[in-house]
Amino acid sequence: MGSNRNRNRELVKLARNHYVPASITDVAIHDFLEALDCPKSLAISILYKHQEYQQLVDMELEPLDYNDPFSFRDAYTAFSFLSKADFFKLAVSKEEAAFKKFFKFEELCKQTNSRFMNLNLDPNYHGPNVWLLNATKRKIEEILGDFSPEEFVDEANWGPGVTTLLKGEHVSAINKFHSENGITRDLYALVGSWFPAAYPQWYERLTGESQENPFAFVVGNEIVTVPKNSKTDRVIASEPGLNLWFQKAIGNMIRRRLRRWGIDLNSQDRNQLLAKLSSIDDSLATVDFSSASDSIARKLVEELIPPRWLQLLSACRCSLGAHNGTFIRWEKFSSMGNGFTFELESLIFFAAALAVKEYLKTSGTISVFGDDVILPKHCYELFSSFTAFLGFQVNKEKSFSTSYFRESCGAHYFDGIDCKPIYLKKRVRNVSAIYKLANSVRYLAHRRNSHYGCDARFRNCWRHLRKRIPKPLRFGITLGIGDGGLIGNFDETTPVKARHGLEGYRVKSFAEIGVTQSFDGPATMLARLKARPVSRYEATHDWKTPTSTKKAIADLICPSEEGGNDYTLRGRTKLAVSMVHVQQWYNLGPWL
Repeated sequence: MGSNRNRNRELVKLARNHYVPASITDVAIHDFLEALDCPKSLAISILYKHQEYQQLVDMELEPLDYNDPFSFRDAYTAFSFLSKADFFKLAVSKEEAAFKKFFKFEELCKQTNSRFMNLNLDPNYHGPNVWLLNATKRKIEEILGDFSPEEFVDEANWGPGVTTLLKGEHVSAINKFHSENGITRDLYALVGSWFPAAYPQWYERLTGESQENPFAFVVGNEIVTVPKNSKTDRVIASEPGLNLWFQKAIGNMIRRRLRRWGIDLNSQDRNQLLAKLSSIDDSLATVDFSSASDSIARKLVEELIPPRWLQLLSACRCSLGAHNGTFIRWEKFSSMGNGFTFELESLIFFAAALAVKEYLKTSGTISVFGDDVILPKHCYELFSSFTAFLGFQVNKEKSFSTSYFRESCGAHYFDGIDCKPIYLKKRVRNVSAIYKLANSVRYLAHRRNSHYGCDARFRNCWRHLRKRIPKPLRFGITLGIGDGGLIGNFDETTPVKARHGLEGYRVKSFAEIGVTQSFDGPATMLARLKARPVSRYEATHDWKTPTSTKKAIADLICPSEEGGNDYTLRGRTKLAVSMVHVQQWYNLGPWL
């Protein structure tokens, strides 16, 4: 046992110290584009070689230019491979580009707010838009129904990210229960009187020995940027912690109600299947929006959402955002970073699509996942114009209704042929990155051969990546257990037979394990209690959720979440070698 542990330490040290030359990324890009061997891949290869990065990111691809699914698949794979790369050096600052787009959509929301302040003066408020607006309001009210205070309290939870007061690596549920007390005055006016009764242990921990008000009043959220690609960053807002806690409650409440209407925001499977089917029978259109979460105008929400729900959403949102030391008054109702923005936009688009379908008196499937909308093809034009009236902009480059191509929720199909590409987002700098890229290439080659064997055109690219890994680290793994080694066939990887009466095999694999830190106190207990899988409201009100009283009690006494009093430091990981038990091996087949 001791020798194995020492051997694993040596392997981790070898992986950590292994030098990966900068040229490996360039060679991998060249090999991959050469394997595709089409006009689009040739153009991209030339532009990349001569560092014409601006032309590269501005390149476009039109599905209507293709009739053959296999020609399109090659071009689309080449076009997409570097589309999310963040290592191109462009003349424009990514942060500057992000804020330019951000303020553009704030101005759009301002125009929408002005229009909805007095709709009768708007020249577009006539004909179908009048009927559709009222129908959308009616649909939303029907979907939402009523809610109980108990549901609002019980569905609240933390998000995984930072807040206005708590940042850095110590962002976790435990630390949020321990030290997060940021709240806006609007929300405090709603929850301040009953918060101690709803969360007595948490409130007691916040107050400690003091009897003073334990809350820290925050003016609004903080506007920040996060990386996106080489062209631009993404603008989001960090919310006050307690606002985010209750925003998540609203998001969960909307999710449950949409699920009753067949819209499951916990799974993308339905949208992906419909994208494939509609690429074959041409019955449905896939619609995508430009910056949908930045386009939800305040007055639009006030117009569409029933009064009781609106009061709740308004109290939990932030009306002001801090940017460069000053505050701006939000024209949008909620931004990316808000705990209910995703669910709110899904609700609005779903109701709008239902209204359009009813107006046209047609049949067909509607499915929504955020701003990915699927609806009957002949509803597309009216839906596009109506959502423009609501203040949204359809992304024409990513919406499809006239070609053989459909794309939704990461599924890409041309006449039923899987065209899903792979993306190189960052330069290859370590062994883990080589594993990930090599496995992506190998599985892409497998999918392109209809899951029978692997397309031999990509063998050189895969082999080059494999050779850059030291021989002791060329772990052979099967599909479905991550990227801790190189996926391959049974005879390529020669796994070890499982022992101790277990069926299957054991393989050695790298794993990125979160660095943990111990914390002991009331906040740990609160975090573990909140981590139980079934909420009190869900157990008593949602018939679809399988529950067990004994299991719920057991989870309260001994939470199923591993780690005891430990929590994982955000963004901190370490490499470790582990033996993974595999019940059944997945063979990719030969290179064909």
